[in-house]
Amino acid sequence: MGTDRAALPLVYSCSGCSSAAQMANHLALALDRSGAAEMSCIAGVGGGVAPLVKLARSGRPVLAIDGCPLACARQCLAQHGVVPDKHVLLNELGVRKKLHADFDRAHADELSTQLLDDLGTLR
Repeated sequence: MGTDRAALPLVYSCSGCSSAAQMANHLALALDRSGAAEMSCIAGVGGGVAPLVKLARSGRPVLAIDGCPLACARQCLAQHGVVPDKHVLLNELGVRKKLHADFDRAHADELSTQLLDDLGTLR
């Protein structure tokens, strides 16, 4: 029996070039692949791609994960009047933004558990 993905919260993440941005993307992908949420494309929302904007505005709970205070994922959603039900800034959780470096996978694993708990409050 498959999961009804349309009943899942939506997750959007920053996916820039810094370690923090890549951790945000990694965490969102993990939530999607585990079946806890459905990841959608923040670049498409920011670019005004109609089907992706429609999905973002669908009324489903939204989790936005940003790596740093620039909050690119939240800003892309805001362009279309979407306010995330939960917005996570990884820098507030001890993630350091580093250029030209990979993120700490052990730290990502720790945060993954916290994000699963956050999703539980959105359903």
